[in-house]
Amino acid sequence: MRATLRLAILTLALLAFGANFALAQSDRRPGTFSADELVQAGHSFFGTVSRGLAQVVEKAVSRWGQPNGYILGQEGSGAFVVGLRYGDGKLYTKNAGDRRVFWEGPSIGFDTGGEGARTMMLVYNLPATEAIYQRFGGLDGSAYFIGGFGMTALTANNIVVVPIRSGVGLRLGANIGYLKFTPKATWNPF
Repeated sequence: MRATLRLAILTLALLAFGANFALAQSDRRPGTFSADELVQAGHSFFGTVSRGLAQVVEKAVSRWGQPNGYILGQEGSGAFVVGLRYGDGKLYTKNAGDRRVFWEGPSIGFDTGGEGARTMMLVYNLPATEAIYQRFGGLDGSAYFIGGFGMTALTANNIVVVPIRSGVGLRLGANIGYLKFTPKATWNPF
């Protein structure tokens, strides 16, 4: 009972934390991606789960506005109180080129299980493609039983990264952590 109450409180804290990153903008800025463009990119990447993807992307765009970049990739993670996440993908921008990225990061919290996920990360306020190579911190909550969708928000230096994950595995919990983006693969999450 106490663990369920703690999980509910952490989930509410996650939602409140994400609401603080509300950067919604109703006008279309040059160099940004519309919700339709993001859903179209996600359709070919995620495949049959595209209806759920469209709903999650529309929610993200309504909350944070139109991103000026996005990352398509895959990742794996596992946790038992302390967790690790590793992934790789490609950053797409309209006017600054595309770039290969890798990410890794630790987490700590009420979290247990493992997952493999296809990931689309919406990137907001990215001044240059090299600016992605830093640590982005935030809260995360996961509830996978065989499969599911998840969305979180991470921030650093006015740049917001919103990972949207379609995962397979068994995972339940909430944690605090960061993702470190690098130009080359590394095993060191710190």
